[in-house]
Amino acid sequence: MKTYVIIPTYNERENLERLIQRLLNQPVDLGVIVVDDNSPDGTGEIADQMADAHPDRVLVRHRQGKLGLGTAYIAGFHKAIEVEADLIITMDADFSHPPERIPAMVEKARSGYDVVIGSRYVPGGATVECTLPRKILSWGANAFARTLLGLQAHDTTAGFRCYHRKVLMSISLDDIFSDGYSFLIEMLYKVQRKGWQVGEVPIVFHNRQQGVSKISRTEIYKALYTVVRLFGRRVKAAVV
Repeated sequence: MKTYVIIPTYNERENLERLIQRLLNQPVDLGVIVVDDNSPDGTGEIADQMADAHPDRVLVRHRQGKLGLGTAYIAGFHKAIEVEADLIITMDADFSHPPERIPAMVEKARSGYDVVIGSRYVPGGATVECTLPRKILSWGANAFARTLLGLQAHDTTAGFRCYHRKVLMSISLDDIFSDGYSFLIEMLYKVQRKGWQVGEVPIVFHNRQQGVSKISRTEIYKALYTVVRLFGRRVKAAVV
């Protein structure tokens, strides 16, 4: 299966080259799509250099500014579909998602699962080097989303995912309302409502070592709003 990894970037010059190299060294044949939001630190230029060095495996999409994580994923999805990828993986650029778990995710996707999540909250998964408040926030957000939306996955806010092409083709990507990290919740909600089968493989999530975290208080409020909004939609659908 033709597999591409989408990496949204904004100010990731410390991480990007090393991450791409580790991805290209995996025992699974991977391509990489970098979606850079005009990073002022030169991340886009590094992405271009990697694309020049690996023209058959690295693609770069430049955007005019910081337009949000959700729209970056969508831009990457469209590019992956354009190049006829069979499996599309999303991951962060900060090494919080271990590239070495991609083969296990691909294997599970090939075994019959439509979406595979690299999960912190299944046996064998863990979160390390995160503060206690950050761990509590993550656990609480997952419990909140699972309870209100009836999501079956244990790690509903994970950005480390592997989608079959057919899943993305079944969803009207440009109509997704949420942006930022709340996009991940809405995407999983839509996947489950479509009846696609979701699996999880354990990962050890490492807190960012280089660069600055992109999670802000505004992002947290947006995620809470997204869960409540989708819950209202779920209740309305059940009544009708």
